[in-house]
Order: sequence, then C-alpha cells, then structure tokens
Amino acid sequence: MDQGPSHFVIEDELAGQRLDRALALLMPELSRTRLKALMLEGAVTLNGQPATNPKHKTVAGDAVVIQLPPPVVAEPLAEAIPLMVVFEDEHLLVLDKPAGLVVHPASGHDTGTLVNALLAHCGDSLSGIGGVRRPGIVHRLDKDTTGLLVVAKHDRAHKGLAAQFADHGRTGPLERAYQAIVWGIPMRHQSTIDAPLGRSNKFRDRMAVVPHDREDAREAITHYTVDAVFKDASGEPIASLLTCRLETGRTHQIRVHMAHIGHPLIGDPTYASGFRTKTSKLSDEARQVVDAFPRQALHAAVLGFEHPVTREEIHFESPLPDDLVDLIGALEGKIA
Repeated sequence: MDQGPSHFVIEDELAGQRLDRALALLMPELSRTRLKALMLEGAVTLNGQPATNPKHKTVAGDAVVIQLPPPVVAEPLAEAIPLMVVFEDEHLLVLDKPAGLVVHPASGHDTGTLVNALLAHCGDSLSGIGGVRRPGIVHRLDKDTTGLLVVAKHDRAHKGLAAQFADHGRTGPLERAYQAIVWGIPMRHQSTIDAPLGRSNKFRDRMAVVPHDREDAREAITHYTVDAVFKDASGEPIASLLTCRLETGRTHQIRVHMAHIGHPLIGDPTYASGFRTKTSKLSDEARQVVDAFPRQALHAAVLGFEHPVTREEIHFESPLPDDLVDLIGALEGKIA
C-alpha cells in the first residue's frame, strides 16, 4: 500500500535554496540522492506541476508534495547458490567470486546475488551494519569482475574490516591487487595513475576522471606494473597483462583509470567500446576468442588484511580463472 503524500510549504528561511536541499531539510530521513531519484520518477510536484529539476530555486510559499512509493521488502531471501569459500571462521569468510554474480540486491537484481547466497550459507550470523540490503558486505566487486572478496559475519568484524578499507592500507596491512588485460602497452611499464573520479556528466551510469575541484570528485590512485606484452599477427604489440594495486577503492576505478590513459580493459562493454576494431589485427583464431570474450578482463587476485578479531595478518591469492587463461592463450597464439 502507498504511503500518504507529504505536503510542505516553503517558508522564508528555505527560500532561494535548491529544491533538493530544501526537501532534505524538511525530510531528513531521506537523502538528497533519494530525493533526486524521486523527482526524476515524477513523485514530487511543485505548485501542482512535476518537479524534475533538483537545482530549482525555491520561492517562499511554494507548495511541494512528495508521494513516496510503497516500501519494498527490506530483507533479501536466502538462496542456495554455490559459493567458492577460500577461508572461513566464526568471524568472517573470504570468497572467490565468479563472473556474473552481483554482490548485493539492487534494481533489476533482487535475487540471485551474493547476499542471497550468504544468507543461506551463514544464516542470521551475518553483520547488518551495512544495512539490511547488504548484510556482511564490506567491499564489492563489479558483477563481471572475478576474484577475492571478504565478508563479515558480525558487527565487530565488520567495523574492523571497514576501518581497514577506509584507510586503503596506508597505515595498515590491507593489500588489494588485480590482474587486468588491457589494449595496448602503457608507455611506462611501472607507474601510478592519480586522477579523481566522479559521476560522468554524459553517461549517468558511468564514472569518469573529473577535475579536482568538482564537488563530487573523490581521490583515486592506482599503481600498475606491466607483467606481459602480447603481439598481433604482424608482431606488433597489441595488448598487455597488468598488475594493478589500489591505493583507493572507487567504483570502476581500474576500468576508468586504464581507459583514461588510453588502455581500456579488453572486453569492457562500458569503457572500451571504441577499441573493438583492434581485433582486426589479430589472427583469425585469436580474434574469435577476443570478440567473444563476454566481460571486462579483470580479476581480484590478491587480498591481504589484518584479521579484525585475532589481529593476525592474513593473505590470499586467487589464480586466474579459466576464461582469462584462455584469453591470454589466444593473445599468445596458443589456441586450445
């Protein structure tokens, strides 16, 4: 059942404010992000007309109505989804995530997620500090990125792990390393990309490198090393295997940073679409493998941290999954 509409009249002290900011003050239980989404969904009216511009300047006497949608079930359902458990004790577990598994429920992915699997695997012991939609989730990997992920089983473990991820390993033992296969060969075989990230102005579902002084700019630092170089049919270098170590952990960070320096990940449907013609330089066999590769070539290979309860420093490594091994074989001219 829908909740009743909320009616407001803009008073003098809120006049001249952005509409989303004024509404955030009037309805502190809703974030500005949520209010913006409601506006775009047509759930907010201003003086009887749809209010779809969050930046609209309010005027004293404006009448605003917000119609909240019906609440959704907050608790995801447990589902018996197989998990590859690398380590587990009563405080946490470390998983090796396959490609195609979404970490937590979201629009379009209410079931079949890692959270659904964790609820079945761990039951009520999972931490809820991240909110009921993300029990136990300390960090995340993109749907089609494979590799190591740590999950907390209770709030104490969650807080200890979250503090390490917030520190990005600058003062502690947290370590995260990814293996990526990218188009081209970076000019420097070992370097650092220090470029802040924010939401793309052109594509709202993407991230982008943005100016440091932009309001939503967030520090993003990636260190990379070139581990191997692959050549095309004529012997010219065409792709490379990198190890990327994160000093920060932003959404799509490696994918955006590598595209920013002109070396996007092979198979990346979002940030490498302009590089599809590169496959024309490969042998027929290699081209078929690369063209059919269904995801960004990115794998979370190394994860190390201090155990939040025992204080032991623990370290995990995950070998490349079969699809990335096959992709490397194709690029090397070794087609099975």
